[in-house]
Amino acid sequence: MKKYLFIAALLFPLATFAQTISGTVSNNKGEPLIGANVYWLGTTVGTTTENNGAFRINSSDLSAKTLIASFVGHTPDTIEITNQGFLEFKLSETGTLDEVVVRSQQDGVIISNLNPIKTEQITQTELRKASCCDLAGCFETQSTVQPQTTNIITNSKELRILGLSGVYNQVLIDGFPMIQGLSYTYGISSTPGTLVDNIYVSKGANSVIQGFESISGQINVETKDPDDTDRLLLNVYLNNFMEKHFNANYAFQKGKWSNLTAVHTVQPADKTDRDGDDFLDLPLLTRYMIFNKWKYGNDQDWGWSSRIGLRFVNEQRIGGQTLFDGEKDQPSTEAYGQTVNINQPEIWTKTGYRFNDEQSITFFASAFHQDQKSFFGTVNYQAEQSNFYGNIQHELNYKSHNLKTGFSHRHLNLKEDISFANNALQRTYDGEYQRLENVSGIFAENTMRFFEDKLTWIVGLRGDYHNQFGFQATPRTLLKFDLFPKTILRGNIGTGWRTVNLFSENIGLLVSSRDLIFAEQLNPEKALNYGINLTQKFDTDDENLSGYFSADFYRTDFQNQIFPDYDTDPTKAIIQNFTGTSISNGFQTELYLKIWKRFEVKTGYNFLDVYRIQGESKQVLPFNSKHKILTTFGYKPLSNQFQFDMNIHWYGKQRLPNTQSNPIEFQRPDFSEPYTIVNAQFTYNFKKFELYLGCENIFNFRQNRPIISWQNPFGAYFDTSSVWGPTRGQESYIGVRYRIAQ
Repeated sequence: MKKYLFIAALLFPLATFAQTISGTVSNNKGEPLIGANVYWLGTTVGTTTENNGAFRINSSDLSAKTLIASFVGHTPDTIEITNQGFLEFKLSETGTLDEVVVRSQQDGVIISNLNPIKTEQITQTELRKASCCDLAGCFETQSTVQPQTTNIITNSKELRILGLSGVYNQVLIDGFPMIQGLSYTYGISSTPGTLVDNIYVSKGANSVIQGFESISGQINVETKDPDDTDRLLLNVYLNNFMEKHFNANYAFQKGKWSNLTAVHTVQPADKTDRDGDDFLDLPLLTRYMIFNKWKYGNDQDWGWSSRIGLRFVNEQRIGGQTLFDGEKDQPSTEAYGQTVNINQPEIWTKTGYRFNDEQSITFFASAFHQDQKSFFGTVNYQAEQSNFYGNIQHELNYKSHNLKTGFSHRHLNLKEDISFANNALQRTYDGEYQRLENVSGIFAENTMRFFEDKLTWIVGLRGDYHNQFGFQATPRTLLKFDLFPKTILRGNIGTGWRTVNLFSENIGLLVSSRDLIFAEQLNPEKALNYGINLTQKFDTDDENLSGYFSADFYRTDFQNQIFPDYDTDPTKAIIQNFTGTSISNGFQTELYLKIWKRFEVKTGYNFLDVYRIQGESKQVLPFNSKHKILTTFGYKPLSNQFQFDMNIHWYGKQRLPNTQSNPIEFQRPDFSEPYTIVNAQFTYNFKKFELYLGCENIFNFRQNRPIISWQNPFGAYFDTSSVWGPTRGQESYIGVRYRIAQ
């Protein structure tokens, strides 16, 4: 009997803990919680509740006596187990969130380690550091691209790379050559910054796929995609000259289709003449633009995808003397004036079919027509241009190769009519000029990767047949070598060529009183460009310090160049081919630091040596600062509540056109003076609203009375080509952005 009692005593605790416990889990309202977790503390032994919130759990082999119940959105509950057989868990609801917002900050400038071509990607983060009213204003914080004024009176601009005229770099809009010929003069100003998503800048001879023209570099402006942008964006801008900008973007999605519609307008400033030369400091600009972009599918997915863009621009610029009445719209010798009236519709499409991950075919097509009616003083300039571009491209990925082949065709029809309302200066270049250009080409480009992708080699070749100049070959090659995971060495070499649109690309020739002398028939410009660059990225484990250092050198050797000769005779511009030695050497170094995720500092130095050899002497080309320094500062707290940005530009002296044969009162120095420009902007974020205040040229530096013979604009010595610095002084502005996310 004692023996059996002893065994029963030993089994009693085991029987106690081997019991099956049942129960229910409900909320405070008594409603059963389906799928709630019930488990023993400190173990993985557990179960879930059934449809009525009931559960059953066994306690065998467990020393723990605590049972836990939990459910999403509710506070867990625990019960100590003694000899209960049935349990009731009542869980309290926790506070719920209306929405969860995940925020991340994209870098302002991205230099990819993967891209074989060194490409600076300027993002919207960087663009918000300045007013960026138009494309020309999107480079205030960059060292690589320099906006340059080509006509001070109508404020036309070009974008320079490596110290060379903007005609030598290829400007693309969504990958299409929309800035070409007649549209070159004012095209970069007609794209508002609120429409820009990213800007990709690369130096030197690059891919042959987009064409044969890029000699000094390429700028590809990517407009916002309708499926990856704000549903609504409104922007209002006003500067101290009372120039007004209004922008509105609206995007929506439906299935695989998405659409972005944007409208943009600029309303003219008040008449301003700060330096008392009787000429407006900035033209009276009126612009209306409407833009519509459709997107279907994604080009990385199998099957069809497409993007279609449409745009229309109407623009008027009125500049000249303050007494000039632009409403007369005709040349007058009573007051000097310039008017430009532009209408430009355009359309483009990129439509492709991806067969699989290895093969795809894509069709690119674009067309635009520009009608321009303008006059400059007593020079009437009426022009029309029609452009078409088509490209069919096949892409094949196999092993470590990416092969792109295709066919392209370009058509340009440019008609220009120049006449003189008053020819007292006996200028000789009036008449009708017409260019009909058809260029058909084939291309192939193979990207190869070796040594576990440490070495990338691009080999490209295209051949084009020009209806006037015959067959032209364009070979290019690029190398990228990963010295270390964050140390990238790149090099490229290749040729480029282009035909000249003399008047639209050198609008200053029509502005001054110089006569144009065509010494011979103009041939295509040709050049060889080669360069090398090194990029070093770095960051710390705690991410309190990150950044990059880059250095590059590029050289451009022209075999033929057309650059108006302003020096031989100050009353003439001689137009001819130059087949002698013409060189551009460009060195750039840049250091960028991001400190404690709040502070940004960037400093860049440019050295430009742009010259040609005339006889036995070296002639430095005008309007290039041999030395230039850019420094930027930025502060943004982790809350992103506000940000402050400042950029400082220092320009060294520039050689100016020779005016020594002019009467002494119309002479200018041989070199400009060095100068510094300081810009700053403060932005405050009110959730959906952003208020930004800024000031450009804070210390009000200006080139005083830059126009030669401004007292007599119809005289023989009137000339606007000696502009080397800012002319309108300090400019302050205020703006508001309102956005609603998708």
